[in-house]
Amino acid sequence: MAISKKVQSIIAKSSWIRKMFEEGENLKKQFGPDRVFDFSLGNPNVEPPRQLKELLCQLAADDIPNKHGYMPNAGLAETRKAVAAYQREPRGVPLSDRHIIMTCGAGGALNVILKALLDPGEEVIILAPYFVEYHFYVDNAGGSTKPVNTREDFSLDLTAIEEAITEKTKIVLLNSPNNPTGKVYDTPSVKALAKLLRDKSRALGREIYIVSDEPYTDIVYDGIQAPSIMAAYDNSIVASSYSKSLSLPGERIGYLAINPACDNAEMIIDAAILCNRILGFVNAPALMQRAVAKLQGVQVAVGEYKRKRDLLCNGLAALGYSFNKPEGAFYLFPRSPIADDVSFVNALLQEKIITVPGSGFGGPGFFRIAYCVSDETIVNSLDGFGKVMKKFS
Repeated sequence: MAISKKVQSIIAKSSWIRKMFEEGENLKKQFGPDRVFDFSLGNPNVEPPRQLKELLCQLAADDIPNKHGYMPNAGLAETRKAVAAYQREPRGVPLSDRHIIMTCGAGGALNVILKALLDPGEEVIILAPYFVEYHFYVDNAGGSTKPVNTREDFSLDLTAIEEAITEKTKIVLLNSPNNPTGKVYDTPSVKALAKLLRDKSRALGREIYIVSDEPYTDIVYDGIQAPSIMAAYDNSIVASSYSKSLSLPGERIGYLAINPACDNAEMIIDAAILCNRILGFVNAPALMQRAVAKLQGVQVAVGEYKRKRDLLCNGLAALGYSFNKPEGAFYLFPRSPIADDVSFVNALLQEKIITVPGSGFGGPGFFRIAYCVSDETIVNSLDGFGKVMKKFS
């Protein structure tokens, strides 16, 4: 066989997101982009801030020594210092440049930290619904995922998490604001989880880490703020990126931050720096590191996403769809009117509406809509959403 059996198995279980995105591309070629309503991929459509465009032009023109060259695997010193300085207050911990490692997006950060922490067979608790790639990231590091359901409103189910913890548990992987639900875990829940993990760590005689995947932390609505995981729990590591806050998903620029109070923090930092290299990332993109160093606190117009959220939610609610209104990110996770979410998504496909079945996120009976699209796509899709709802009700 030309490819490994493992990769062949992964291909068979490959991401529903990409499958539906590719289906959308085929439909666009067949019918034209304006007649296809593609909600499959979380690809930001709000333009990057003006400051970014101006800065990139300036950086391209400036005569900077070694502008595109290698640097330390942890990243440019000035970038790490800038990130640490900006993140100290919202994180509530005394971060320094030593605690920051620049990475190839949040995905790169997660792979680095999982590689640094996991021994073969150790378990990572992931909370369903979850980002579809988590299974593969954990498997890359030799670990195994242990999905745990959240509550009906997608909030943390502490009892279920406690029951899932075993002597093999090494990490609880959080994602808030959440993809695919838009849920933001509130401060009381985060504090309660932290207490639970402290108690369990003492009982087991080993550290359980929280790894918090936070690429959407700046995209929140209605006065809600995502609480600091680091302020709540010492053994915590954050993976983040500028893909969503600056609309730069294709540039692959992010960072991981290691809590200074983390047990064996220095050892973990050294391990993560090594893993950044040996996983093949080597270092985060040089030009983007120089850019984000000067853009701390700058972000896209989040109000645009809020307006799109409300436009979609109001339209679908009027058609009889049931959902929890997202508190952050740019995804809506409605309940399918039939139990078979794959069949429902295929019915939407007949109306040229591209969504993703919730089964792919560990949330059967739901489906995901990525509303980081044009207003016209949202408005013009509602007729098709209505037809499919009538068909099944």
